Amino acid sequence: MARKQKHIDYENCPIEAALDLIGGKWKGVILSRLMGHTRRFNELKRTIPRITQRMLTTQLRELESDKLVARKIYAEVPPRVEYSLTSKGETLKAVLTTLLQWGEQNLT
Repeated sequence: MARKQKHIDYENCPIEAALDLIGGKWKGVILSRLMGHTRRFNELKRTIPRITQRMLTTQLRELESDKLVARKIYAEVPPRVEYSLTSKGETLKAVLTTLLQWGEQNLT
């Protein structure tokens, strides 16, 4: 799934650039599930039951491409793949925590 614009087009609007990185239905949820945890694909999928496997794969690839999520492959049989936040992804913790608190106060 390709983005409509590149981040370079957002020079005058950092909010639009940030929302392109973490916006949408699933990216924030995926990032929040990785806060403080390293998870395997199926473990991550179980924590987000309504996401399809294809959508999870697509979103993880975009987050990895944007250097927010790290993917580590272990040379085992069967292969094991783990996902975690990168140091750049870790900088989103405060934003995601604030968004979580806002949601709890206003949507429940």
